[in-house]
Amino acid sequence: MKRRVAIRVAAAAGAVALLAGPAATQTSDNTNGQLRCPPTKCPGELVINPGTVVDAKTGRKFFLDYPKDWKPGDKVTFVLNLHGGGSYGNWQRHYFPIVDYVDKYDLVVATPNAPPRVWRAEDDPHLQNIVEMAEAKFGKQNIQRFWLAGHSQGGATSRRIVCSDFFRTRVDGFLSLSGGRVGGQPGRPSGPFRAPQRGEPAAPATPPAAASSIAQAMAAPLTCDFSHIYTTGEHEITALPQTSEWATKYGCGPRVRRSEIFDTTAGYVYDSGRQDPATKAWGRLPGPGKAEVFLYPNCRDGRVVADVVRIDKGHTEGLEPRVTEELVKLMLSADG
Repeated sequence: MKRRVAIRVAAAAGAVALLAGPAATQTSDNTNGQLRCPPTKCPGELVINPGTVVDAKTGRKFFLDYPKDWKPGDKVTFVLNLHGGGSYGNWQRHYFPIVDYVDKYDLVVATPNAPPRVWRAEDDPHLQNIVEMAEAKFGKQNIQRFWLAGHSQGGATSRRIVCSDFFRTRVDGFLSLSGGRVGGQPGRPSGPFRAPQRGEPAAPATPPAAASSIAQAMAAPLTCDFSHIYTTGEHEITALPQTSEWATKYGCGPRVRRSEIFDTTAGYVYDSGRQDPATKAWGRLPGPGKAEVFLYPNCRDGRVVADVVRIDKGHTEGLEPRVTEELVKLMLSADG
């Protein structure tokens, strides 16, 4: 079933400041169930809505989804969910719809926006503010696990910050959603990643400067410890490595192929601006899906290292519900 996500004018949204002190008890900051796309034809003004929660230090808005029955003292898993270059927080919230599972798995998911639609080092203080606000509200001692998740350039950004002074003592895992693989990169198809649109000259999907920045982020040495899950569309790569240097680091066992995941329901969103013509590598219309899960078992210190390949998918089709839930289960299986 087709889903048209046309970018229009942003709808005005009210803002609720999340108190930064331990006394924060308000519940109106919870965007759980709010500003959600319908199953099909998500309106553009909804996609680009910046959220309702305010970082008091910067004035920037973001989304915060947590269990509707949450009460002080409850144990939670915190996920900082970063969109890709050229995208928006609410698109990411539906591309990787982990917010559908916040009640079932006691998740707290923060989904921010990069105003120029590309994450830069200047955004790091805002991301740190969000984390500190979450720690104050939910109690640092009650956050059992902390995962960074990011699509595309958001994944490269997660890798860039994961071992920084602020995040290295907090983060337990990094979920890369087509944002680069730790432990050995897959092969990539040659030629333009996406097709040019009408009247547009042929060009790679990622500008040279941004591509260089992503490459540098992925090549930088990693000096901290974390679990790692990598997801990719089948058409984005030519071959998935059968080994992982990151798995070797933690003494994991040889790769095991788990049962396939079958989804009869399509994801919420896709890139509507790159469908004329579409390319398999960049991504087409959303639809039912199948995914293969490869796990490196018995890792030291309770780490999780895994690869998930979405069959017949590209870079931008939103994740389907069952593969999303499987990723949540993998994240929760790691020690905090």
